[in-house]
Amino acid sequence: MRITRISTHVAGTPWRNLTFVQVHTDEGLVGVGETRMLGHTDALLGYLREAEVNHVRGSDPFAVEDLVRRMKYGDYGRAGEIVMSGIACVEMACWDIKGKALGVPVWQLLGGRVTDRVKAYANGWYTVERTPEAFHQAARTVVERGYRALKLDPFGAGRAELDHAETVHSVALVEAVRDAVGPETELLVEMHGRFSPATAVRLAGELAPYRPAWLEEPVPPENLKALAKVAEKVDLPIATGERIHDRIEFRELFESQAADVIQPDVGHLGGILEARKLAATAETHYVLVAPHNVGGPVLTAASLQLAGCTPNFKILEHFNDFADAAVGAVAKGAPQVVDGYFTLPDAPGLGVEFDADAAAEFPQQQARFDLWAEGWEKRDPTGSAR
Repeated sequence: MRITRISTHVAGTPWRNLTFVQVHTDEGLVGVGETRMLGHTDALLGYLREAEVNHVRGSDPFAVEDLVRRMKYGDYGRAGEIVMSGIACVEMACWDIKGKALGVPVWQLLGGRVTDRVKAYANGWYTVERTPEAFHQAARTVVERGYRALKLDPFGAGRAELDHAETVHSVALVEAVRDAVGPETELLVEMHGRFSPATAVRLAGELAPYRPAWLEEPVPPENLKALAKVAEKVDLPIATGERIHDRIEFRELFESQAADVIQPDVGHLGGILEARKLAATAETHYVLVAPHNVGGPVLTAASLQLAGCTPNFKILEHFNDFADAAVGAVAKGAPQVVDGYFTLPDAPGLGVEFDADAAAEFPQQQARFDLWAEGWEKRDPTGSAR
């Protein structure tokens, strides 16, 4: 079996473009992969056009290791977010083909299942006015849908420091959410790399009474010593890793013992097997895995394949019940959250079938998502203050 070509499809919304890549073979089998780029969708499409000619066309889709290695190192330049995301889409699609050809789900090819269901946490649910009352009601809606975990960034457009008034307001939002969801629901606090170490430590103390299950990206991701400084001074678990695009770059993070949970994005890290290798390394450091997942149904399905065969898997992020829920139509068999959990799929490959006609109903947009703008949480670039 050989790859004959790839085709790309972009499903767009005002705040995110979802890029789907289909890999076609000479035996008629077609696989699909997906990633979500912020502001670089056209660059990704350009890279994939070149990679198709240089590396992909004519390759054996079963030889995933060889193809990934050639795509990553065959152009000599150091692979960054765009290249690793392109690799991820093609790699996922190859696993999809392999699973379909053999009649088994991908998790079966990566060691077999370790769980039947995967806990989900909701994100994208707080597209409301930034008041305790509105956040309380929105959080109630999440738990009424059966979710047992949810995440929020309560800090507005905060950056580096957070003054007293904004601190009081942000903590009040968390307090309102905790009151809405009760003591048993996991409450995850996102900081989006906003703060200096001193501010992050101070805020951790303010938030401690509401028992966050983790603090995510308390400081910008470029300086791991700053993250270690925070980790040494707070008692809450630290999660990070969505903006690391090469599993090799996690080495320093593991050595520092600064993170309790890593959050690789399967769509940016080079795909399912790269993420599985990373998870195995994390296991040797007693670190849990909770993938960043801001994609649509295909990326969610790929992340579930990782979850099914990974002993140290914690929880999976899910946007698609609350943000752009209509994009679920682009794939038949899209994963669903029931009573707070995904069920591990048994269908061959990734377990979903991409519908290009449905994706065409969501044309690519000039998507914007500016975390430093007032009102960013509404995910409506036309309505955010600039």
